[in-house]
Amino acid sequence: MSNQIIRDHTRRLLVAKYELERMQCKAISRHKNLPNQIRYEYFLKSSKLPRNSSRTRVRNRCIFTGRPRSVYKLFRFSRIVSRELASKGSLIGINKSCW
Repeated sequence: MSNQIIRDHTRRLLVAKYELERMQCKAISRHKNLPNQIRYEYFLKSSKLPRNSSRTRVRNRCIFTGRPRSVYKLFRFSRIVSRELASKGSLIGINKSCW
């Protein structure tokens, strides 16, 4: 397993762990009817959360190769791996077309 795959997996775990806390802080800090002091406290609290717990830091990577580009989100593998698997017949109902 490559280092990028492991790093991405740990980020996904952190996102799941801090998701509720991050959403609460974000909602309170954006609420316009609350006093500015409370909003600012929750803004600071959200900024003290780990950076890797942010959803935007998660990168879709191929689970076989670690390739970051052209990854099918539903299957989590790249187009290159999907072509290889289709050629071998490992994907049920999919075959590589040739003419």
